[in-house]
Amino acid sequence: MSEPEGSRKYGEIVRLALERGFFMPSCEIYGDAPAGFWDYGPLGVDLKRKFIEFWRRELVKRDGMLEIDGSQVLSKKVFQASGHLESFVDPIAKCEQCRAIYRLDKLIEEKTGIHVPERMNLEEMKRLIEEHDIKCGKCGGKLIDLSHFNMMFRLGVGVIGADAYLRPETCQNIFIDFLRIHKTMRRNLPFAIAQVGKSFRNEISPRQGLLRMREFYQAEIEVFFNPKKANEFPKADPMMDYELRLKPLGRDETIEITCKEALDSGLISSRLIAYYLSLIQQFYEKAGISREKIRLRQLGDDEKAFYAVEAWDLEVETSLGWIELVACNNRGGHDLGGHQRFSGHEMEVLDDGEKVLPHVFELSMGVDRSIYCILENALDLEGGKPVLRLPPHFAPIEVAVLPLLSKEPFTSKAREIYEMLKLDFDVEYDESGSIGRRYLRFDEVGVPICITIDHQTLEDDTVTLRFRDSSMQLRVDLGELAETIKNHLG
Repeated sequence: MSEPEGSRKYGEIVRLALERGFFMPSCEIYGDAPAGFWDYGPLGVDLKRKFIEFWRRELVKRDGMLEIDGSQVLSKKVFQASGHLESFVDPIAKCEQCRAIYRLDKLIEEKTGIHVPERMNLEEMKRLIEEHDIKCGKCGGKLIDLSHFNMMFRLGVGVIGADAYLRPETCQNIFIDFLRIHKTMRRNLPFAIAQVGKSFRNEISPRQGLLRMREFYQAEIEVFFNPKKANEFPKADPMMDYELRLKPLGRDETIEITCKEALDSGLISSRLIAYYLSLIQQFYEKAGISREKIRLRQLGDDEKAFYAVEAWDLEVETSLGWIELVACNNRGGHDLGGHQRFSGHEMEVLDDGEKVLPHVFELSMGVDRSIYCILENALDLEGGKPVLRLPPHFAPIEVAVLPLLSKEPFTSKAREIYEMLKLDFDVEYDESGSIGRRYLRFDEVGVPICITIDHQTLEDDTVTLRFRDSSMQLRVDLGELAETIKNHLG
């Protein structure tokens, strides 16, 4: 898709979000509102809730994972142990004249088209700035003071202001709680712990709405395993013939390859990792993203996070390009080993009588990014009339109850039907405007079924069901209405 078309699709999503209550900038009525903070409106809250319920059903429950809910404020020592105080940084530069601040790697990419790997040093970036004569975009001034900026939000806790930080990722709660959970829940390796919640990163240049935020939702899964037994994983057996869509290092195209073939060729290091890569790819397929728009891109040493020994990014193709939704990292013994050294608490556990420091494989999902991709994937702009073809299990409103005319006795009958359905379904009642306009309004926000109460309803207690994706209409007796809706919603 060309850039203008991509911008148009993104703009249409933002318009829909703002006008219909999916999401909006935080503090938007104030001129000093900081960028990178967004509020979910009523429809956005319901969509996010249903996405997280889907995550719990298709990953947490399906795999028998444990779930925790950890504190958002953690001690300084946690991030000394994890390496974040030293390594969780982005490169920045300052304009000598107007003092504007730039995130250097992104500025170089925008001006030159050259990809800047995560681990490129400042000297190499300085060379690229000089070679391509990159200047301040505001005043044309020289870029100076190249440095690294730590993206964590620091807090002062209590009267004395003891150092603490808002968590930049949810997984550290899981690592520091690991010993107690292992003991109290009596789980043997391998097992997974999951958490969904907010993380905070002081991004230098937040942009593109939900795609790069300073306060955002993550749904993270950390799988603890004995590295000697990563190939002794019977759960992976049914996945061996499943085809992953991989983009290996050095390949320009995405390849379709079975888990068994990927293991035999050495592309994937173990059956355990093949299983979880399959699980996360299947999750997005079930979420309504077509296989052709999904890939698992392998990261090289210059792109991997500082803690990763093996890394794949699950990406989805959008009008804005490929967007990373899930970081799939083999973190090795980095996390439990670091916390063991700094805390003085032994993090090793017994596995078949042998003391083991568990390794970790993670699926770190960006919830807000995923919601954006689902919205864009569902938005149909054909014919000039936007229709949001959300899968029924994500629809914020499942059913709209509409009296044909906004007068008695149609409105009383419609409200009676609304009251009958509201405890079992997410239902909206609307009597404002022509029936055609109301159909269009509910199509635009993804409502799968509209129920119309008309003259015949008053005679024989039947209603008309109109289905969003086909515009087909079906006459249904009130006694069969709830069952018919359940069958359609799945």
